[in-house]
Amino acid sequence: MTALQHFGVIGGGAWGTALAQALLRAGRDVTLCVREAELAQTIHETHENVTYLPGVVLDPRLKVTHIMADLKACDAWLLVVPVQHMRLVCAQLQALDVAASLPLILCSKGIEIGTLKLPTVIVEEALSGHPLAVLSGPSFAVEVAKDQPTAVTLACGDEALGLSVCHAVGSLSFRPYYSPDLIGAQIGGAIKNVIAVATGIAAGCQMGENARAALITRGLAEIRRLGAVLGARDDTLMGLCGLGDLVLTCSSTQSRNMSLGFALGQGRCLSDILAQRKSVAEGVPTTAAAAALAQLKGVDMPIVMAVDSILNGGMKVGDVIAQLLSRPLKSEQS
Repeated sequence: MTALQHFGVIGGGAWGTALAQALLRAGRDVTLCVREAELAQTIHETHENVTYLPGVVLDPRLKVTHIMADLKACDAWLLVVPVQHMRLVCAQLQALDVAASLPLILCSKGIEIGTLKLPTVIVEEALSGHPLAVLSGPSFAVEVAKDQPTAVTLACGDEALGLSVCHAVGSLSFRPYYSPDLIGAQIGGAIKNVIAVATGIAAGCQMGENARAALITRGLAEIRRLGAVLGARDDTLMGLCGLGDLVLTCSSTQSRNMSLGFALGQGRCLSDILAQRKSVAEGVPTTAAAAALAQLKGVDMPIVMAVDSILNGGMKVGDVIAQLLSRPLKSEQS
């Protein structure tokens, strides 16, 4: 297999920028493709993504562009765009007409509203024919960008390709672990954002650390139930891209999803919270999709449904919490 040296990172948010930094530290050539020409120019001139990752000095070797055609010479692409925009971006990339052998590494977490499809399915439909991998796990962007130790899951159905990607992107501080389970890597990453919103709401309501532990544990049970129905491996969901990511995202308001939930728990309005943010909290659109998917598949996911009733059903936080706490007692394994 040809060594992967030149990576194109598509998406100039905090996570895309951090991954570009990690790849450069691993000794790779990197072209970061951002949406706005002004942002590309600013990063090029100042070596800082002041909009999405302020305060982090970026490697001067980083190439930045807003023109997708500049990605044609890359050996692999990392897709780091919000899941709700992934189909459109893939259609634009399809027009570049690159070789079908070019690997695509999906680094965004979520479920598409309406279709209820995971990122791999979206890409297979909109940018077909390419080998796919999924990178997911407990990873705050700013810590990756600052070279702090991070371990993630790299899922790929082709073991040789998966291991090749691991070796290409890995370094002393950024450690990818191979898994063959693409479904599990995506389910864990998507649903943990919904549970993080719930945990943030509880924290905002000052419900205490016992409540946080309960939500993390019962949230993991919901992730595993959905994963079992969709064909995920349970050991994947008990690993970095499931339990690991869930614990991180539910433990700090550095998480965009937990901080959003925290603001809701304090009584703020969702529209006001979103209006003041530049970055995307994937848990908001994912909640609606996850609730619909749970209903479609007949999976019991009370925490997900509770968050959906707050975000999309107009219910008050206090009323939803009361409903959750009044649910009948049952076996922990059910």
